[in-house]
Amino acid sequence: MLTQEQNDRLTRVGPGTPAGNLLRRYWLPVAVARDLTEENPARFVRILGENLVLFRDAGGRVGLIDDRCAHRGVSLSYGRVEERGIACAYHGWLYDVEGNCLETPAEPRESRFHLTVKQKAYPVQRFIGLYWTYMGPQPQPLIPNYDVWARRDGKRKIFVQPRLDCNWFQAMENSVDPAHLQVLHQDTALRERTPVNVTRGFTDDVASFDFYEFELGIMKHRVYASGHSDEHPLIFPNILRQANSTQIRVPMDDTHTRIFFVRFFASQDGRIEDEDEPEVEYIAPYKDPPDELHPFARFRLDEVQCQDHMAWETQGPIADRTTERLATSDRGIVMLRELMNREMDRVEAGEDPKGVVRDPAENRMLDTRLAQSLRGPETQKRLRSAANQ
Repeated sequence: MLTQEQNDRLTRVGPGTPAGNLLRRYWLPVAVARDLTEENPARFVRILGENLVLFRDAGGRVGLIDDRCAHRGVSLSYGRVEERGIACAYHGWLYDVEGNCLETPAEPRESRFHLTVKQKAYPVQRFIGLYWTYMGPQPQPLIPNYDVWARRDGKRKIFVQPRLDCNWFQAMENSVDPAHLQVLHQDTALRERTPVNVTRGFTDDVASFDFYEFELGIMKHRVYASGHSDEHPLIFPNILRQANSTQIRVPMDDTHTRIFFVRFFASQDGRIEDEDEPEVEYIAPYKDPPDELHPFARFRLDEVQCQDHMAWETQGPIADRTTERLATSDRGIVMLRELMNREMDRVEAGEDPKGVVRDPAENRMLDTRLAQSLRGPETQKRLRSAANQ
């Protein structure tokens, strides 16, 4: 179990918090690119406890700035978008994509007061059909060239999950929990079989499991009694890589999380496909009513992701780790917490945390290195040895 202070350090993501400072060192997706249109060129965004507005001006430039107008605090998500930027609907104060105030219409024509106003602004990049932002100190790193995001021999599809009404770290701990698959998902992921009983599910199928750190995060490796094995990595700090899919968990604040699935579908003949806009699917809510919390909402349990959301949310908006009882099967969770604390310490020391990429040549090879890390026991042995050096 953890102390309350230790739990807060892992979970709180607002400005100035250790976990918030860590997450601000990475590019994070904030919206589906096609959702910004000429008819709807601005939308409210909440990320890492900050209220922002994402907008595309009439010149095609995209910005992400503080949603509260510097004048009287009115939401800029209701602003009018024009050639130079977004104008507050209340008094017309105009901001460009860099947060510069270009005009304060009610001031005298000769006034230069607008030059004293600066709105908080973050850089935005468009990548694989999503808008991404970087909220940390300059110079900004590169968006990692992971294989599912970089491959061109097929197409991608984006699945936008219903809002997760709990802390982001509950979803991440699930990614290093090897025991829940055979129990929680016994009637969904493993539905073609019947367990001996519902308490054990298919737990007895698993002979052993292992975790080890590698250059991008934590690898989970499971060996079955049949001799078959499977593995997939948690890409630090907020991505689960599984099969040809990535689940990107983006904290909106301490108690709400946005999750984007990016899945890759290879073409049958391996041909290169030019992808302008990936297909997007918005997943319907898993609970009813969709805006209520446990126990006032009930979850569907007929799909894997529904079951995961139930398990994550019913721990509470922020799981109370001061009363938990961890067991031997939870050693991956312990490893993740230790990794988080180590990397938060590195950020506090002014260093780059794990997985930050700055060298374009290194980034071009990242997709190959990640793919190689998933190729079986020999590669695992090599990576384990390198991680322990």
